[in-house]
Amino acid sequence: MKEQSSSSSQAVRTARARAIARERRLVQRRRGLLRLFALVTVVCLAVGLGASFFPDGSHASGVAGSSGHGGKAGSNPLPVGIPAVESGLEPWRLNAPLGRPVVLPANNGRSLVVAGGLLAGGASAQGIYEVNPLVGAATQIGNLDAPLHDAAGVVLDGQGYVFGGGSASPLPNAERLPSLGSKAGTPASSQARATRLPPLGEARADDSAVTIGSVGYVVGGYNGSAGDAAVLATSNGRDFRVVADLPVPVRYAAVAATGGDIYVFGGDAMTGPRAGAPVATVQMVDPSTRHASIVGSMPLPLDGASAATLNGVIYVAGGETIAARTSPSSTTTEVGSIYAWSLAHHEALLAGHLFAPVSHAGLAVVGSRAWLVGGEVAPGVEASDVQMFEPNRGFGVAGSAGAGSPYYGDTLLVADRGDNRLLTIDDTGKILWTFPSSKEPAPPHGFYFPDDAFFTHHGTEIISNQEENETVVQLRYPSGKVLWTYGHARQAGSAPGYLDNPDDAYLLKNGDVTVADPKNCRVLVLSPTGKTVTQIGTPGTCTHNPPHDLGSPNGDTPLPDGNLLVSEINGSWIDEYTVTGHLVWTTHLAIGYPSDPQPIGPDKYLVANYENPGGFIEFNRSGKILYRYGPSSGTGELNQPSLVELLPSGVLMSNDDYNDRMVAVDPSTGALVWQYGKTGVRGTAPGMLDIPDGFDVLGPHGTFPTHPATG
Repeated sequence: MKEQSSSSSQAVRTARARAIARERRLVQRRRGLLRLFALVTVVCLAVGLGASFFPDGSHASGVAGSSGHGGKAGSNPLPVGIPAVESGLEPWRLNAPLGRPVVLPANNGRSLVVAGGLLAGGASAQGIYEVNPLVGAATQIGNLDAPLHDAAGVVLDGQGYVFGGGSASPLPNAERLPSLGSKAGTPASSQARATRLPPLGEARADDSAVTIGSVGYVVGGYNGSAGDAAVLATSNGRDFRVVADLPVPVRYAAVAATGGDIYVFGGDAMTGPRAGAPVATVQMVDPSTRHASIVGSMPLPLDGASAATLNGVIYVAGGETIAARTSPSSTTTEVGSIYAWSLAHHEALLAGHLFAPVSHAGLAVVGSRAWLVGGEVAPGVEASDVQMFEPNRGFGVAGSAGAGSPYYGDTLLVADRGDNRLLTIDDTGKILWTFPSSKEPAPPHGFYFPDDAFFTHHGTEIISNQEENETVVQLRYPSGKVLWTYGHARQAGSAPGYLDNPDDAYLLKNGDVTVADPKNCRVLVLSPTGKTVTQIGTPGTCTHNPPHDLGSPNGDTPLPDGNLLVSEINGSWIDEYTVTGHLVWTTHLAIGYPSDPQPIGPDKYLVANYENPGGFIEFNRSGKILYRYGPSSGTGELNQPSLVELLPSGVLMSNDDYNDRMVAVDPSTGALVWQYGKTGVRGTAPGMLDIPDGFDVLGPHGTFPTHPATG
């Protein structure tokens, strides 16, 4: 074992030059083809996917050259640089908390194999399970030779191997798994047992492993008394050779490979002033030259992090950190950051955030998506969560402000109904503007119960309807100057100039305003002078009887062809009408409470289901449901969502009204990838909302990516 040392400056310069050349080659080769799966069902959930969700039929994830990353005409150009990541929490959980497992890709990329790990009671697990990460189904397919956790695993020639690990003490075990998942006609047996192979040269727990081509490498670890500096290579799981010694022996390191080199991120130092504590050191191992060196450092000390190579870029996710080991009782803190490692500059760039900070999770890569299974959410507290992350240029560029945001580069407008205010929020979550405020007071008739708000006039104005204030108002943005109003404050009615619970006010391109008037059973088109241009529906008759009567319409979205997309609460109907009141088509949906339908492509529409639990669906004009999201429990459960939009980044954003939050969901995994607001907790402080009931997104140069047909 070599003591901790620094590499020579010449070695660093040589390594950096090789890395720069390698990154250039990788950039030339990189294709960025994402999204492999389609979600069909989820245990205890109502989640489904249709392959036609995106307008071009793809599930691409915001990568250059992909027309399906958001499916909106006029989407913003994708940023240049290392892609940021989209990261999310799956709507299902493991059957029990599990930390420190081995996780391997299986069944030709259709599932994961989870082996061993640490149970909530502190005992080591022995079972081997096949897990479908998109569905949540887990099936036991065998057992390890003995219970263990903190082991390393690789796939060699289609077979899974587990090396080292520990239970009461470190083990020298090497095992071949009985199966990497069930195959058609040959289901795996839950009684199958891993094959014990010749042991490693010495015990090695807390180790990591990575595969380059047909060779697996075991990196770092602890033998019970000292750190394992030797990096081992094997092509068959039986025979090992030493290819290098780490300059800084560590355990619990994050390890990944690219361009033929192995990168070792952080870990617990085994010697030196930080012995027993996380370090920030980044080490590189070149197996071809049998050389290892220090090539940089992370922004903070880390151990128990996870690393994955996705489209040629190494990303380091989660882990735990501690500033200094000041006493034996010093504790670590779980980290939620995801970093991209720049080979050219040997630095870590912030690329996004895990939905839930975690350390000591098992990780496997399938295609261009990394899956994090279990782990620890606090020292000694195992998790049952499953998370994912993948590169998505729609989420920005690593190292830039806003990296990891689903509306990267845009401004989010929120109608925070319960707080009687409008907010604009940048892609870092910072509040930019609040109305009313001491600088921009409310209009004379008050500002109460803002139900929706949309940008108009290239982002220089905002139109908002106040349901229980019975008014519609247009404001200058950001001055807050009142430009136009319609209705009588706190006075409901159906006569000219009156509204009753107005909903979804939009500005049309010709300057007219359309507004749903649900308690008056009608949709109005109003001129700039407030004159009624068109009335669709009849006050007092709230039944579906097109084209004469509407069943309490609550949505009237302008369409690219100039028509209106109308939702009727009573009977759950969706209609398309011309602005002169002619019916184009109508369809019934098998949901309880349709709210605010939106077009996303030719004969493809989104609508929220304003129930508890609620959700949203994609449908076509025949009423066929092509996609459904509606968890009935867990973090992804929605409570009366009233609007859902497809963002240019390819995810679905929704206001989750009575959970007091805004959320974004990845439609291809069902993962919750973003949230603003604290679930079920109302407030006005930064990061808090109170029944958010509407939102909009303003793109660069005053564009409206979610409603381009408005004025």
